[in-house]
Amino acid sequence: MKNLPEHQKGILAVLAAALMWSTGGIFIKLVTFDAMQISFFRGVFAALVFLIIFKKNIFYANGFTFINAAFYSAILILFVIATKLTTAANAIFLQYTAPIYVLIFEPLINKTKYEKTNVITILVCFFGMTLFFMTKLSAGYRDGNIIALLSGVAYAAFLLGMRKNKKEYQFSSIFYGNILVALVCFPSIFSIQNFTLNNFLMVSYLGIFQIGVAYAIFSYGLKRVYAIEASLISMIEPVLNPVWVFLGYGEAPSFMAIIGGIIIISAISVRTFLSESLVLKKR
Repeated sequence: MKNLPEHQKGILAVLAAALMWSTGGIFIKLVTFDAMQISFFRGVFAALVFLIIFKKNIFYANGFTFINAAFYSAILILFVIATKLTTAANAIFLQYTAPIYVLIFEPLINKTKYEKTNVITILVCFFGMTLFFMTKLSAGYRDGNIIALLSGVAYAAFLLGMRKNKKEYQFSSIFYGNILVALVCFPSIFSIQNFTLNNFLMVSYLGIFQIGVAYAIFSYGLKRVYAIEASLISMIEPVLNPVWVFLGYGEAPSFMAIIGGIIIISAISVRTFLSESLVLKKR
């Protein structure tokens, strides 16, 4: 690793982060705590990791930091609830519709025109989203899908907020977001009835590695690769998330969900590739 060029180190770091992110679904499914209890422990451990890695720098904040922290906490809690209620594939694919809402709202916020490529991407992704609701769903699955969509909306708001804020506050927002998750979910721990070592180890992994270490590694890699590379490599997360759940939990996504997921991920990937390629050509 020491002898590798910086660019290759960056690619490996982003890949490692995406792989860790992709394991969220399987551990959320396997832990027998409820969604709020899982979120509490994940938030506590992730915040501790950020504190250890970034030390006092993590406390620097401005007004936008706490707004973004609120959006980030909503992402985490809603995603865990969605994963518990619906399939892991539905939860992750519908959360990954976030870039679509960014494409919709960013021109309204910045008073710019809608680009033709973005409009096409939005329409294609909305078609993919409808496929998740085409099959007959139980009330729980339907509610889980809606919550997953709300997680995507929160994710989009977080992305827009992070773009508006200075880069030095990026990890502060995530740190305070995890603190907020822990505070909101704290009352749930008093109703835990199945506190086993196995559950504790799994929620510890979710906080320490799947959130804390993964984001730190991703930050390291992001400084050494092009944005397009980081974006496309990160697409490994929604692709592998349902695979791990199928292998470790036996949950198979519906055919329509697979097709919808392929459409959404493909459209976002193609749009990312085209837009970032254009940026690189202009440099």
